[in-house]
Amino acid sequence: MSTAASATAGSGRGSPATAGAREWAALAVLTLPVLLITIDMTVLGFAVPFLSEDLAPSGAQLLWIVDVYSFVLAGLLITMGTLGDRIGRRRLLLIGCAGFGAASLVAAYAPTAGVLIAARALLGVAGATLMPSTLSLIRNTFHDPRQRLMAIATWASMFSAGSALGPIVGGWLLERFHWGSVFLINVPVVAVALLVTPLLVRESRNPSPGRYDLASAALSLLAVLAVVYGVKTMADEGPSVTGGLAVALGLGVGYAFVRRQLRLTTPLIDLKLFAIREFAVGVATNFTVVFTLISSLFFLTQYLQLVQGISPMRAGLLLVPGLSMAVVMHFVAVALARRLRMGTVIVIGLALAATGYAMLTTLPMTDGAVFVGVGFGLIGMGAGVTDTLTNDAIMSAAPPSRAGAASAVSETAYELGAALGVALLGSVVTAMYRTGLESVPGVAASTMAEARETLGGAVSAAQEAPQGAAALLNAARAAFTDGVQMASLIATVLIVAIAVHAGIMLRRRGQEET
Repeated sequence: MSTAASATAGSGRGSPATAGAREWAALAVLTLPVLLITIDMTVLGFAVPFLSEDLAPSGAQLLWIVDVYSFVLAGLLITMGTLGDRIGRRRLLLIGCAGFGAASLVAAYAPTAGVLIAARALLGVAGATLMPSTLSLIRNTFHDPRQRLMAIATWASMFSAGSALGPIVGGWLLERFHWGSVFLINVPVVAVALLVTPLLVRESRNPSPGRYDLASAALSLLAVLAVVYGVKTMADEGPSVTGGLAVALGLGVGYAFVRRQLRLTTPLIDLKLFAIREFAVGVATNFTVVFTLISSLFFLTQYLQLVQGISPMRAGLLLVPGLSMAVVMHFVAVALARRLRMGTVIVIGLALAATGYAMLTTLPMTDGAVFVGVGFGLIGMGAGVTDTLTNDAIMSAAPPSRAGAASAVSETAYELGAALGVALLGSVVTAMYRTGLESVPGVAASTMAEARETLGGAVSAAQEAPQGAAALLNAARAAFTDGVQMASLIATVLIVAIAVHAGIMLRRRGQEET
């Protein structure tokens, strides 16, 4: 039996129950929160130029606007996953949907950058209740291994579908309405989920969840936020004592969290799951793929709009082929898994993604739309191939009673990867942009200082400096392109490294089973 097949083998006695019409209808409902969150994550990149003009955020504030949602979400995922095991996963899902809708309204009408950051943080809290609930409910709804693999493929495809819809819907809205409209699109999706979920989705919970450890929950949140704060501080201000101490504090708290989980009888997160090779490789691969994918969406949308001068709608359409291919490749991966080993399929997907990122290292300052379309198409194909199998390996390793905790680990890899990708690779782009944007003759020092904050700031500053506007814009676009090339090079190296790791580890596993 291949590794892919063994990963989906059932563990119960006799044949597991097969899903019927209600279960498949429930799956359609459970994909709505995934679609909601992914659209929210991807559409914001297109709104960055409009936010920069209206709210005038600093470089650090802009990164927080984009990142705080994912960081709060990632910090709370483990906590919310185990909370759903206790109070009911469907109940937690409904609470999260209501909170997400309310926070979206606050974000849509935020008058300042600070209010928008706070609203995005509230969206992160609500989002943390949604993601573990959906995947764990799927795990407890589909008991047949083949049906569960198809259900997870459908669920995972919503990440790509949401990424595809986000640019199209967001671009259309931004060309016609205020930037706050990109948050208002969440409201009707939330309303549908709140109405239909109680009718189709059955409740599930852990019958023996054990004691809820508040100390572990606090440690997990503090570890993530401290590291993130330190990284952002150093990205904005350069190496500093404050940033270094924050990172050190986060790492120290993270170590304490791990030690505590290993000692507890009922830990917040079952770290023993990482002893299973497929589980560990799946989490590491998911993290790396999302780390690079979401960060590329963040800087490519700005590159297309502000460097290439393409409208938000057209920029979104350029990314649709790659995101659509990701949806298709989720289902291609299911077919490949029946014929090839899991490690082979994952390496094929990662090789496609690495080729796409390598193309982006040669992005030109002019006529770069084709490079983006082809390169991101390869990236989307690679991400689609890997996601389904790694998620199935992660969920198949966990018993049903720990489905919430296992799905929280999977979602933490997604969301923390997305957040750190934007923070770290976004900081690379920002640092190279600021370093490369030198003084331009005829442009005042105060105008140059504004231009160095963000590329959107440079576009606004050029309007105030008509004498040197063309030279300032060319210099800013060249500096930003250099930053995108460097971030793409780092992404290429990371994807190649995780491909080698996955290939070696899963090949050894296959040899052990032979």
